[in-house]
Amino acid sequence: MKKRILSVALILVMGILALTGCGSSSSDKIVFGTNAEFPPFEFKSTNGVIDGYDGIDMAIAAKIGENAGKEVEIANMEFDSLLVAIQNGQIDAAIAGMTATEERAKTVDFSTPYYTATQVMVVKEGSDIKTAADMEGKSIAVVQGYTGETVVKDLGYQYEAFKKGTECILELVNGKCDVVVIDSATAKDYVGDNEGLVIVEDPSAFESEEYAIAVKKGNTELLNTINEAIDKMLADGTISEFAAKYADAE
Repeated sequence: MKKRILSVALILVMGILALTGCGSSSSDKIVFGTNAEFPPFEFKSTNGVIDGYDGIDMAIAAKIGENAGKEVEIANMEFDSLLVAIQNGQIDAAIAGMTATEERAKTVDFSTPYYTATQVMVVKEGSDIKTAADMEGKSIAVVQGYTGETVVKDLGYQYEAFKKGTECILELVNGKCDVVVIDSATAKDYVGDNEGLVIVEDPSAFESEEYAIAVKKGNTELLNTINEAIDKMLADGTISEFAAKYADAE
C-alpha cells in the first residue's frame, strides 16, 4: 500500500514539474529569440530597449510584453537556429525580421504580419549589375538562412553564405564579392554606413515579403497574446513610428 501511495505521489510531482517546464509564456515572462545582426530590426546597443538589444523588432517585443503584463527576455542566436529553438522549448517565440513562408509554416505558427519588405542587391558604385539577371556568373554573398539565400538559390545562381550581414558587406567592401542580396531596410542601413555602396532594386525578380513572429505550433495562447498587441500597434501607428525612428537613427 505504501509503495502504491508513493508511486501516485511521484506521478503527481512529475506531472507538476512537466507543466511548469513547458516554456515561460504561461507564466509572467516571454522569451523571444532573435539574431541581433540585422539592423535596423535587431542589433546590440548600450542603450537597448531590452537589455543590450535595440531595433524595430526589439521595440515591438517590448510592447508585446507591456501589453500582456509580462517580462520580456531576449535570447540571441544564429538565425537558422531559431525555429529549432522554438520546437525544443528553448524560446517561446522568434522575432528576427523573419519572413512568413509556407515552408517555415510547416514547423511553426506565424503571427499577423507586421512589416512588408523586399530583397535588394547591394553593389559598389559603378557596378554593371543593374538587374537580378546581371548576377549570373558573379560572386554573390548572402546571409545563411535569410530570404536572400532562398531567392538566389531559386534563381539558380552560385553563392557563398555567411553567418552575418556585416560579413557579407565586408566581403563586398574588400572586393571579395560582386554583390550582396539582403532585405531592403537592412541594405539601407549598411549602405549608409559604408561609402561607395549603392542599392539596386529589381521588383520583377524580388517579390515583397511579410515579416511575422513565429511561435510553437499549437501555442494559441501566446499567439493570441502576440496578435492582440500587433493589431493594436498596427492600428495606432506604433509600428510605423518604430520604423521611422530607427530609420532616422541610422
